[in-house]
Amino acid sequence: MSHELNNYYKFTSKILMVSTEFPPIPGGVGRYTKNLTNGLKRAGVKVSVLCNEKGEGDYTGIYPKNENNSKIILNVIDEYNPDLVHIQLEHGLYGLKMDPINPNKLSTNIDEFYKKCKIPIVTTFHSAYPLRQWMELSKHPNLLNKNIITCSINLTKQISSYWKQFINYRSFNSANKQKMQMSQANIAFSNYLTKLISENENTTKDEKSMNNFSVIYHGAEPNLNKHVKKREARESFSLPLNRKIALFFGFMTHTKGWDILNTLDITDDWAIVINQSENLFGLTNPPSVNDQNNRRIDHHTEIKNTQNGKIINLNRGFLTDKELSMLFYACDIIVLPYTVTSGSGVMFDALAHGLPFVATDLGFFREFANKGLGIVVKRRPNEFAKAIKKIESEYLQYTQRIERFNTELTWDNVALQHFDLYRNVLDKNNRIKNTPFPFTNP
Repeated sequence: MSHELNNYYKFTSKILMVSTEFPPIPGGVGRYTKNLTNGLKRAGVKVSVLCNEKGEGDYTGIYPKNENNSKIILNVIDEYNPDLVHIQLEHGLYGLKMDPINPNKLSTNIDEFYKKCKIPIVTTFHSAYPLRQWMELSKHPNLLNKNIITCSINLTKQISSYWKQFINYRSFNSANKQKMQMSQANIAFSNYLTKLISENENTTKDEKSMNNFSVIYHGAEPNLNKHVKKREARESFSLPLNRKIALFFGFMTHTKGWDILNTLDITDDWAIVINQSENLFGLTNPPSVNDQNNRRIDHHTEIKNTQNGKIINLNRGFLTDKELSMLFYACDIIVLPYTVTSGSGVMFDALAHGLPFVATDLGFFREFANKGLGIVVKRRPNEFAKAIKKIESEYLQYTQRIERFNTELTWDNVALQHFDLYRNVLDKNNRIKNTPFPFTNP
């Protein structure tokens, strides 16, 4: 159910939102936090943000490698005196450290915060993985040099990386479980992620764990005041007007699986548009891909002949929200050939602009494909090519289902679900009494 804010009572308690990323820092977690915070403020919630010093939060100082992150959060709590703290939990953004010998030493730089915090904690989990995807994270594209001198060195590094990843899998799951247990409420973007984290519990505790979880979808809305016609959107990026366009979009990490472009055969009435961007905290680059004439395309390359080229690299880097909306309006589908994912803000953003998806058959994507919003396939180029044609043949049915689904993704609706969760947590902790819910129209 969606909600439309007209009149509402003010929520008098204060919330501290914690996220290492926050605009102008580029990153999906940061964009999510900014949009959620704005939605909460529109609903009358008093919320302040703690982030990295390069973000424009109310408080700054946390950083992935900062071993004092816990102390900083606790100091801000002492200064701001919030009633509740909400952690946007992506372990890598708080300094995930894994030991290659003793997996019991796995830690992050906010573990002490969870142990010492005296006020209610709400945690949004941005990642959890089945074993196969967890192992994919250990790959090093920059170690693929075939030079005979470096081959043995690279192989040793890769084996060492795989081993460290493997022995730390159970510890990573335990870290999620511990933070879940120390939180008064937990949030995930899908039922898949909720079950994945909860299954780390003993089976006799599953029901209790599930009751401590809420599924609140990642919000997503166009960032333009009006719907933009496809022709106008394409002209703004100098894209071809006479073809359908499949979009590949996201950070430059090997888990995005864009190497599939090297052998993806699409018909002449389609074009592929790609746009990669770098993360502030130094994620590794993926292998380059090739265009139809076997020319290498990397993030420094732009194809000028957009009317004849099948693969077009925009080479625009991180886009503003308005630019991103314009790009989505210019395209027809989003393609997500990921090897690993816990959730995808890009998928939600694409749906918000009416684009169906074609994705690797991973648990997260499968949940939304089952709603008729896209197609999941085995990660083979021919399977992706067939899926693109299938969506083309049933495009109207997909877009109609997406239009109905999108009412659940508005930021006001997402903010109201958070409002209700906060109120329930604080009620249980005797921090607020009889706080009325904002007036809504169903």
